[in-house]
Amino acid sequence: MSFLREDPMPSAMIPGPSAEPPRASESQHRSLSRRHRIDRLFVYFCMFTAFASIVILAVLLGSILYAGLPGMNWQFLRSAPSSVASEAGIQPAMFGSIWVCGVCGLFALPIGVATAVFLEEFPARGKFARMFQSFVQLNISNLASVPSVVYGMLGLTVFAGMFGLTGSAHQPIFEVGADHYHQFLSEGDRILRVPVPDRQAAATVVKSPMTALTSAGASVEVNVIGPRELLPKSPELRAVTLRTDAESGIISDKAWYYFRFPFGRGVLTGGLTLMLVVLPVVIIAAQEALRGVPESLREASLGIGATRWQTVQNVTLPCAIPGIMTGSILAMSRAIGEAAPILIICGIIYVGSSPANLMDDFSVMPLQIFNWASQPQQEFHAVAAQGIIVLLGILLSFNAIAVFIRQTTQKSLS
Repeated sequence: MSFLREDPMPSAMIPGPSAEPPRASESQHRSLSRRHRIDRLFVYFCMFTAFASIVILAVLLGSILYAGLPGMNWQFLRSAPSSVASEAGIQPAMFGSIWVCGVCGLFALPIGVATAVFLEEFPARGKFARMFQSFVQLNISNLASVPSVVYGMLGLTVFAGMFGLTGSAHQPIFEVGADHYHQFLSEGDRILRVPVPDRQAAATVVKSPMTALTSAGASVEVNVIGPRELLPKSPELRAVTLRTDAESGIISDKAWYYFRFPFGRGVLTGGLTLMLVVLPVVIIAAQEALRGVPESLREASLGIGATRWQTVQNVTLPCAIPGIMTGSILAMSRAIGEAAPILIICGIIYVGSSPANLMDDFSVMPLQIFNWASQPQQEFHAVAAQGIIVLLGILLSFNAIAVFIRQTTQKSLS
């Protein structure tokens, strides 16, 4: 019986330890070299683009600082706009921006975070609930791309006029915090005011006896004379003298808590309109922050018996605060620089004082800067540069405060 044994592989076919690896072909060398050149060109292009962007930004900032810093002083920060460039200031617009951004943040941040928590932490179970959540999520994504001028028209219709269903700002259907007067100018050129219950009160008839209030609030007895009677010789008596045919106008003194329906074109309308602009940004940023929280933390909290809300309150939301703060920074940065919706709301008007209540007329820094920059006089262009410096300073201050809060929160969580 014979066994067939295969012949072993010839020793010449077995690669030894000294055998050389196969050499790459010339075409492979050319391909590799071409890829390296393309890679280097792409890196150089990216470096050039980044450097060019930094240079352009530096040139813009340098030109603004060069034009605005020589005239920057405390008087500019404390003064109101003026037709004389050397006397113009930005105080009303600066405080108007702070008021509007404060109202915007007061409404946008709680609503945005609550919406994000609802969409991410409380998944719908029923069919209609899932459809509702999908509808809300789709609209949030779409609203983030809507031009801000559209929100301005929406705010003008909804907040300022309330579709015309609640009267007008001059004849509101409801108001609180205002005292109304019929104002007269006496024969001695002193302002005299007669209190009236509301704006629609009938014209005050000048007759004796009659009392009125001075502009300082002091009560005086009015000296009533006929249309053709001679004026008294005493200046003090002429100061409180009114003729029976004197005409008056309605005037109102408004407290800091003054409120009315409709809102009119005031601070509250501007803040609510900007809330519509930044709300999608806040919601999307808060959603991303909540998604970044590890699922194991939620499972651990639910595993020890915590409810869904307790998990959100004590685990998920605290861990997501740094990301939420970042979204808030971006949202408020966009709000303080918006001009189009505010232009639709209040237009470019002269505002000589800072807002005293939520219904007051206002202006914001972007609009005031645009107004100065559009003037033909070169002096106002320097004033516009000063306004840009102030706007950048406030914006950087907001960012610094938010970053500080974020870092402090991260340390406490760690």
